Amino acid sequence: MEKKEKVPLLKFSEFTSFYSKSLDWEKFTSNIKLEYFHINRLENYILKSPLPPHRKPLFDFLYIKKGSNKRSKGLTHYEFGESSMFFLPAYQITEYEIMSSDTEGFFCHFDETLFHFLPKNFLGENYPFFQFQANPVISISDSARKNIEAIQERLFMVYENEGIEKNFFATYLLTLFEEVKKDLTTQPVKAKNASFQITEQYKNALVKFIYEKQTITEYAHLLNISSNYLNKCVISSINMTAQELLNEMFILEAKTLLKYSNMQIAEVAIKLRNQSPSNFSRFFKSQTGYTPKEFLELY
Repeated sequence: MEKKEKVPLLKFSEFTSFYSKSLDWEKFTSNIKLEYFHINRLENYILKSPLPPHRKPLFDFLYIKKGSNKRSKGLTHYEFGESSMFFLPAYQITEYEIMSSDTEGFFCHFDETLFHFLPKNFLGENYPFFQFQANPVISISDSARKNIEAIQERLFMVYENEGIEKNFFATYLLTLFEEVKKDLTTQPVKAKNASFQITEQYKNALVKFIYEKQTITEYAHLLNISSNYLNKCVISSINMTAQELLNEMFILEAKTLLKYSNMQIAEVAIKLRNQSPSNFSRFFKSQTGYTPKEFLELY
């Protein structure tokens, strides 16, 4: 009988260490020998300090059994606690901000190639919590909690102790997602007004097109509305102007490039804003209170 190769274990400490170095994922995986799937108990690896904004080519989710957390998806920050889950699709920008010392639960990330037997984009098309524009936080009902926790316990036990083929993890993850989806359909949906919906569309457009479109006019055209109407919607929804939100996205992306890529400040200035290093540094300081160089010294 052919021996099944266990998916290699990646500890959360190694995971966070990776983000303090670079986004050279291929190099990282060749060193750690990470494949397809990882899960750990949050209580074993409490986040001691915030992780700056970053992207990774993996899907992930947090299940919070106890404690409080704060994490961002794109330009929106979310606070969530007991009996909740946070889902993040691959390549979405995120920042870990707060994890209370009493946090218990699970962290899991996985490569979409784990589901090689399914159509492309299956996760996003079938599970709304993995869609780019979706609210990532889901409150788990009392009736669903037992099944959802049991599946994660089983995934963790097998991952820690047994050699297993990747289809096992894929099957259990799909079962988990179906349980969450079933629970989600039983919960009431809050109505969202037009201004809020347009603001959310604008936020998601910023995440997707920040390197291609750099003016409010371009984004308004993309959304088939006027610049003035876009600005009014953003102000009424989050008490910020459309330009302030655009600047926030520039800074978020700049921090990601400065911290996790091998690009120099001058290269980031050109890639993101098509500016000289001095102009970019002035813009960065006006938005954050410190220069790009000072930002790098913070972490």
